[in-house]
Amino acid sequence: MASTIEISDKAAARIAKLSAEKAKPEGGLRLGVKGGGCSGLSYFIDWADGPARLDQVYEKGGARVFVDPKSAIFLQGTVLDWQQTLMQSGFVFRNPNVKSACGCGESFSV
Repeated sequence: MASTIEISDKAAARIAKLSAEKAKPEGGLRLGVKGGGCSGLSYFIDWADGPARLDQVYEKGGARVFVDPKSAIFLQGTVLDWQQTLMQSGFVFRNPNVKSACGCGESFSV
């Protein structure tokens, strides 16, 4: 069963802007999950010029997101959003699989 990741309108607009700034129309965000942090798992985000061979690719409004098969298991049902407040701005994972998270919000467990 393929993982489903939703990209919010705000996140899609931000990714499309980054893609235009980098002049890489085939590029996108690489989302992943790695071991570490006080709760066991943590997210990572990076820029990629294109998908790797086994990546799942999600697209919305000109934005592209790449997820490796191992990370996709932990990200199933996640909504990737962009949040901008007076204090900070950045991508936010709204992951229904998270059972607990650390106090700082940097790591989680499923």
